[in-house]
Amino acid sequence: MEENSEASMLRFDDSGDETLTSQEALREMEAAWLNEKFAPEILPHQSDLVDCMLQQISHMEENIKKLDKSDLRVIIHRMELDRIRYLVCNYLRIRLEKIERYVIHILSQEARRSSEDGYLNSRELRMAKEYLSHLETLFRGVALQHMPANFQEFTVKDLTVMPNMHSHVFLRAAKNISGIILTEAMDEEINFEEGSQHIIRYGAVADLVKNRDVQLI
Repeated sequence: MEENSEASMLRFDDSGDETLTSQEALREMEAAWLNEKFAPEILPHQSDLVDCMLQQISHMEENIKKLDKSDLRVIIHRMELDRIRYLVCNYLRIRLEKIERYVIHILSQEARRSSEDGYLNSRELRMAKEYLSHLETLFRGVALQHMPANFQEFTVKDLTVMPNMHSHVFLRAAKNISGIILTEAMDEEINFEEGSQHIIRYGAVADLVKNRDVQLI
C-alpha cells in the first residue's frame, strides 16, 4: 500500500456519484460485516462495497510487489491485507450460511421484491435457487420414496425455516431516533439518543439496521 493510500479514492457504486477513501471503505465493510453477523435475517447485499474492497486488495497487492522484501512496510501491509480479506470472506460466508439455513423463506421474500430492491445479488439468487432444487431432489430421493404412499405428498414450504425476528441484539444508535415501538411492551414507544447503546428485540429495529440508523455491535 502506498503511504498516501488513505487519501486514495475508490469508486463505491456503479453510477460514479460516490467515492470512498480506502479507510472509509474499510469502516463501511466492517459495519456491514457486524450487521450481517448479528442480524438474524439476511440483510440487503453490499455487492458494491465488496467489489470496492476487492479493488483495494488488488491495489495493495500491486503496491507490495513494488517494495523491497526486507522493507518493514511489507509485513505491516500484509497484515492489513489479511484483515481485509477476513472481513470480506467472513461477510460472504455468513450470507451463504443464512441462504442455506433459510433458503425457502429467503426466496419467498425475494419473489415479492423488485430486482432493484432485492436482498440477494444475482449470484446469490442463482445459488439459492440451485441449492433449493438440490435440497428438494435429495429429500424426495432419500426420504420420501421410503415412506408409505400417504406420507409422500409434501410441498417445499413444509421445509421452511424462518429467522428468529424476536431474538435480541446489542446496538449503538447512529443518530437521534424517536418513536421506536416495543410491541412486547403493549406498544410502548422509546427513543434513542445518538451514540447510546441498547439491547432490544431485533424485529423492533430491523428497518433501522437496514437504513444504517443503528449499528449492531
